[in-house]
Amino acid sequence: MCKARLVAGLLTLLFVTEPWMSVSSAFAASAAEINRDANAALAKLYEKVPEARALGAKAKGILIFPRIVKAGFVFGAQYGEGVLRQQGKNAGYYNTVAASYGLQAGVQSFGYVLFFMTDSAVAYLGKSEGFEIGVGPSIVVLDQGKAKTLTTTTGQSDIYAFIFDQKGLMAGLGLQGSKISRMEK
Repeated sequence: MCKARLVAGLLTLLFVTEPWMSVSSAFAASAAEINRDANAALAKLYEKVPEARALGAKAKGILIFPRIVKAGFVFGAQYGEGVLRQQGKNAGYYNTVAASYGLQAGVQSFGYVLFFMTDSAVAYLGKSEGFEIGVGPSIVVLDQGKAKTLTTTTGQSDIYAFIFDQKGLMAGLGLQGSKISRMEK
């Protein structure tokens, strides 16, 4: 019985995740839509967390994912598209894809912004064949409370992340791998 559940789960993963990944390109946003949504998301983040604006002013690059959708029931997946800004100009478009497995159920949307504080962190994003969260430069995830304690003395990491605008309900425990890759727009 346990083997049957495992096989059913793996087949579900194959038939649900793989088509979902290729179908995601059919629902891809245009460059204009990504830019519009990124501008709104960054403005909203700066309004709610003024400390994020200070990080943005010093950042070598800002990667903005205005909306990521995550869904799962035992097996899960997430997808979103964003833009990298350097010196106020668009430097490239990226997508983020993740898969997870574990005790989980629900649907959620959220956005996140990565502030690249060093040239080497931006270079790593550019030269990697897909930037994997948890591999490479160190990343610190900040919330509103932690951001208030961030100063030029304490802010010594390569990348800072803010997750915002969470909507929906996603519950559970699981393993997840997230990959950020450059895309053409």
